[in-house]
Amino acid sequence: MISRLKKPISLLLACVTTLSLMFVPAPPEASAASNVTVNLSAQKQVIRGFGGINLPAWIGDLTAAQRETAFGNGANQLGFSVLRIYVDDNRNNWYREVDTAKSAIAHGAIVFASPWNPPSDMTETFNRNGDTSAKRLRYDKYAAYAQHLNDFVTYMKNNGVNLYAISVQNEPDYAHTWTWWTPAEMLNFMKNYAGTINCRVIAPESFSYLKNMSDPILNDPQALANMDILGTHTYGTSFNNFPYPLFEQKGAGKELWMTEVYYPNSNNNSANLWPEALEVAYHMHNSMVEANFQAYVWWYIRRQYGPMNEDGTISKRGDSMAQFSKFIRPGYVRVDATKNPDTNIYTSAYKGDNKVVIVAINKGTSAVNQKFVLQNGTASSVSTWITDASRKVAAGSSINLSNGSFTAQLPAQSVTTFVGNLGGSTVTSVTYEAETDLAY
Repeated sequence: MISRLKKPISLLLACVTTLSLMFVPAPPEASAASNVTVNLSAQKQVIRGFGGINLPAWIGDLTAAQRETAFGNGANQLGFSVLRIYVDDNRNNWYREVDTAKSAIAHGAIVFASPWNPPSDMTETFNRNGDTSAKRLRYDKYAAYAQHLNDFVTYMKNNGVNLYAISVQNEPDYAHTWTWWTPAEMLNFMKNYAGTINCRVIAPESFSYLKNMSDPILNDPQALANMDILGTHTYGTSFNNFPYPLFEQKGAGKELWMTEVYYPNSNNNSANLWPEALEVAYHMHNSMVEANFQAYVWWYIRRQYGPMNEDGTISKRGDSMAQFSKFIRPGYVRVDATKNPDTNIYTSAYKGDNKVVIVAINKGTSAVNQKFVLQNGTASSVSTWITDASRKVAAGSSINLSNGSFTAQLPAQSVTTFVGNLGGSTVTSVTYEAETDLAY
């Protein structure tokens, strides 16, 4: 009897609840607690770009159409400006990297490369904490390994790809199925051999921004001289550990890149879950503002948890990335902006090509009215681009500025990018092309 009554009673309660909600007014839109002040003269890091890895040896190459989606910057394209490629330990496989790398460069992107293993004749097994199958570079092969990296640089150049940089080793401190390096071994290579590499050198690419891998390089003048880019991954790295005071102290003239991550997970078919995909934008915000990274590089470009779905369309995680990558172009500079004007609101700002770009994230479940104030520069209006549960980098209305400020609604669980021409000209429409001025 009870089971028979359960459904009718539930239905009655549902009807009552629905009727009551119909007569309850919507909650008023909140205003943020603080203004976002953008100081256009307070310059931070130069941005090299945003992108991901192409790894044909493991999951197949990007198709020609997928390359356009990844590196083009028109409608339904990601606007990626950085490509990471794989240095195969077998040089007979190097040809696999060429086609996508050439396409990326043709679109104005920069290309860098990372190795997982040296050639097999340069490695040996050793006992690492009881694992007798652990692999490392033989100590008498350091010079030969530097030449191996040079050979890859030369091969790519001869095939139309001028690498921006090459890494010494992918994740030397998480090498369960590839090649381990201790901090002392990495220091030795950087100090005594990396100077012979005919390309910018990236090191050490720790898997979790573990500073014990990079502190010795920063503290050694010769090793530091031979390192052009301090590269790291941020798997499991808390935002509290994003700042790197020693790099700020010793890294003048060097670049700081985040060269691999997926976030918040690599779950199957997770790329289009919302608001989970909003976490990607939040991670990028912290990478720019807390870590001062100059490049942000995802793991696989095309994957069921990546910015591009397996069918070549852009995922919701890709939309989050595109709110940065399509508008913050290579050479733009981050400028000071109020980073957390209210609970769940996160903002960062950039300038370049005589434009100002503001990225605003609302992680809250209610829309917020946010005021933005420009200092040491002005614009007459800003265009808006929005990603939320239903929109994918969708153009919003233009907003006029008054006395150097404007107020905009940040929809619930959304990321909004504002773009304005500095000096007062009006932003009306958008066409994106790498290596050219953005025409608005």
